[in-house]
Amino acid sequence: MDTVSASVNILGRTYKLRVAPHDEEALRKAAEAIGTQAKQYGQMYAYNDHQDLLAMVALTQITQLTKIQNSLHYKDTDLAQRLQTVDSVLEQILHPTRNSL
Repeated sequence: MDTVSASVNILGRTYKLRVAPHDEEALRKAAEAIGTQAKQYGQMYAYNDHQDLLAMVALTQITQLTKIQNSLHYKDTDLAQRLQTVDSVLEQILHPTRNSL
C-alpha cells in the first residue's frame, strides 16, 4: 500500500504520520477539528494543560463515535428483520404451494 508522509499541527505540536494518499485531506481536517475543539474547551473550562484538553476531545469524540456505532447496529438489525419479513411475504406470493404443505 502506498503511503505519503503528512505532518499536522495540533496545539502547537507537530505530528508526522504516514497515511494513504486518499486519507491525507481527512487527516488534516481531523487535526484542525481537534485543535479547534481543544481550544474551545480551554476557553470554556480555563484549562491550559494541552494533555487535559486533548483527553477531553478524545473522550467527547469517542463517546459520539460509540453512539453512532450503536445506532448503526440497531439500524442494521432492524433492516435485517424487515428484509426477512419482506422475503417471507415474497416467498408466500411467489411460491404459494410450498407454503401450504
